Amino acid sequence: MSLTMTDQNRAESALRAHVTSVKEDLMTGVSFMIPFVTIGGIFLAVAYAIGDTQAVFENTGSAGWFLAQIGVAGLTIMVPILGGYIAYAIADRPGLAPGFLLAYILQQGNVVAEAATVIGISGGEAGAGYLGAIVAGLLAGYVARFFKNLDVPEFIQPMMPVLLIPVATMAVLTPIMLFVLGVPVALANEGLTSFLQSMQGGQAIVVGLILGGMMAFDMGGPVNKVAYVFATGLITEEIYAPMAAVMIGGMIPPIGLALSNFIAPHKYAAEMYENGKSGVVLGLSFITEGAIPYAAADPLRVIPAIVAGSAVGGATSMALGVTMPAPHGGIFVVLLSNQPLAFLGSILLGSLVTAVVATVIKPDFEDRVDTGAETSSTQPTDD
Repeated sequence: MSLTMTDQNRAESALRAHVTSVKEDLMTGVSFMIPFVTIGGIFLAVAYAIGDTQAVFENTGSAGWFLAQIGVAGLTIMVPILGGYIAYAIADRPGLAPGFLLAYILQQGNVVAEAATVIGISGGEAGAGYLGAIVAGLLAGYVARFFKNLDVPEFIQPMMPVLLIPVATMAVLTPIMLFVLGVPVALANEGLTSFLQSMQGGQAIVVGLILGGMMAFDMGGPVNKVAYVFATGLITEEIYAPMAAVMIGGMIPPIGLALSNFIAPHKYAAEMYENGKSGVVLGLSFITEGAIPYAAADPLRVIPAIVAGSAVGGATSMALGVTMPAPHGGIFVVLLSNQPLAFLGSILLGSLVTAVVATVIKPDFEDRVDTGAETSSTQPTDD
């Protein structure tokens, strides 16, 4: 029995380690992707702002046209960058080119549609999107790492990282990605995009609730990043409402807790008051991590408060149809929104909800400390 339990524990530990490793690989890809998304989103938004949204691509040679070219380039290249650097995180340099190229080829709707025709399916014209890039990056990384770990003669080793491994990885994965995985992922991406474009009323509110709550739940952790990657990936499909909900949801926690701290300083440690001042700045800058000191001190009360506020802010944003084409910047990119006042109003509403909930459910700091001390003193000792 003990042997079985030991084996089970080992299996659970191995699974947990693998999940952690995959998360870290995905976050590496995201961290390299974000600057491309930021440049692309902001330049394209500015191009739309200074020119006619509909005609900016037709006014060849205008300032808006040049800005739009940069914006489109950033948003186009971000998806292959995501795939390439996920593979890079797994297999180092040998995985970079296969991950990039496989992710790139899956964005070509004509190629994916032809692959669908070959296997007797219709669709895929929109490409596989960022979902395809994630699959391509993971598989390219694992296959490249497999080849990298092979025992080969010493005279072949110098050719492995720059020639043999990338070519072999592409040769193995190209048919798999095109004819086995690429088409289903492209169809799933197309379905997701269509659903998000058609969202109205209750559907939009539910999506906003979920995305906003996810942004607050672990304040920059994996749940937060899943929501962020989801929204940034949709920018390439010209779906900007989820990005607004995500940015608003990520800005609310530090601001809401700072408001609670200012309103009811007796419910927080004295040193938290200064943290509240910096929390406002961090929140306005879309740095959700500014809420972490509060959550670390009292997670059971703080986390429900920030999730409630961010969920309300995200839902309000989606219900009002607020958009945000820039993936970062917080208050500094508010003018790029289609409804700047509604964007700010959603932040204010969500922050007030967080402040009210936190203030209501938190006891006075002195009482909480005294209760903790009494509980500690009543615990049995070893003596």
